Amino acid sequence: MTPAAPGSHPWTIAAFLIYLVLMVAIGIVTVRFSSSGIGAFFLGGRRMKSFVVALSAVTSGRSAWLLIGMSGLAFTRGVSAVWAVVGYILMELFLFLYAGRRLRCFTGRMDDITVPDFLESRFEDRTHALRVIAAVPILIFMTAYLAAQFTAGGKSLATSFGLSPLQGLLLTAGIVVFYSVAGGFLAVCITDMLMGLFMIFALMILPAISILHLGGFGVLLETLQAFSPRLIDPFAISAGALIGYVGIGLGSPGNPHILNRYMSIDKPENLRKTGLIGTVWNVFMSWGAVYIGLAGRALYGDVSALPGADPENIYPLLASEHLHPFLFGLTIAAVVAAIMSTASSQLLVAGSTIVRDLYQKTLAGGRIIAQKKLVFLSRAATLIIAVIALVFGAFADKLVFYLVLFAWGGLGAAFGPTILLSLYWKKVTRAGAIAGVFTGTAVQIAWYLTPSLKAVIAEWVPAFFMSLAAVVAVSLATTPPAGIERLMSCMREDE
Repeated sequence: MTPAAPGSHPWTIAAFLIYLVLMVAIGIVTVRFSSSGIGAFFLGGRRMKSFVVALSAVTSGRSAWLLIGMSGLAFTRGVSAVWAVVGYILMELFLFLYAGRRLRCFTGRMDDITVPDFLESRFEDRTHALRVIAAVPILIFMTAYLAAQFTAGGKSLATSFGLSPLQGLLLTAGIVVFYSVAGGFLAVCITDMLMGLFMIFALMILPAISILHLGGFGVLLETLQAFSPRLIDPFAISAGALIGYVGIGLGSPGNPHILNRYMSIDKPENLRKTGLIGTVWNVFMSWGAVYIGLAGRALYGDVSALPGADPENIYPLLASEHLHPFLFGLTIAAVVAAIMSTASSQLLVAGSTIVRDLYQKTLAGGRIIAQKKLVFLSRAATLIIAVIALVFGAFADKLVFYLVLFAWGGLGAAFGPTILLSLYWKKVTRAGAIAGVFTGTAVQIAWYLTPSLKAVIAEWVPAFFMSLAAVVAVSLATTPPAGIERLMSCMREDE
């Protein structure tokens, strides 16, 4: 007789259904606000509060990569996996406290909604060339990123509820598309906040209960030591892998779905408080994911004991065997919440790229377009991108951890150096920005496709620094915008 799926218990199904109903309800409630205009649909009217922005930024940035990918990495590598969270925690603290505030000041005064909006305003590009060039890596990497989220959803729901990966993928995509298309940015941020609460609950309670079941923290360390001393050594990692893991933080300043959070807050000065909340949340969630992987390794010993011999299945397996069915339903909701948080944010970014950057600002040639039509087109574009990502996700065979990092690192390399320099350096030019976007994108893809290079160091590190070098070199050889003093003054809060 085939054993019942761990998620077949009525209490588990009830808990998960409560979560799904809540997500659908948010989409319905926020649809009216999001229909008022394209600014409300994509940035929530720049009225978002500190707590919402903090949890939304952290939750949408971590996604399935943390719960599924990071716990799987800790299962495989042990304590040294912690380096994969250090870089982005520090980088996002810097963005909250400094760069994010400058970005919010500038985009608020220029009424910029998207990252290409910001680049065009900052470099006074009236040809729209920079906007169009910037749209290319956004659509490439965001589609891959979105496909990774759908893949993770299929994997988690298949393990938990006995569905096929395709059925799980379709269910995940259906819910994400509904509340993203209906409620826009406001719905996404509110659901991100609630998802953050689900995630922190799961990431605190599951490792604590698992370690207690094992016999305590001391027993955990002893068991891992018996398997291999490398599992409890944070420095049991090569120099190249260490740089690659810490370098994950280089993706944060270039990912539009993270930058949009800073752009959406009601007041730039509130990002200080937001940064404190977000950083504490980041630390707790990251350590929770690491300890889930460590506890799973101590309990199950080898990857062959996991469903499909896949380390990324450790989270749902651990939850199904150590939690009450209702709590298990909530922890699986946390996985889906993490996935949906990032997927919905990425859908909005991709949709805004098509409607705002390619249609309204470029193809429409400055014509006045009714806000209701723009919102309709935004919803249609969001749906189309979701379908493309869904097809890609159905055929994806990469681990979630590395598929996410490819997209995350690609966006960081394409935009991170240009955005950071443009916020602080007067000499950055439009030509330098174009060179940086092109170089970061090209190096990320070429390095990723060259196994001998990937074996030395992860592609996002050289891609970021080559992009940085390209921006600086080309900018020094060209002329910055004529109104640079006025542009830089728009980044200061005292104006």
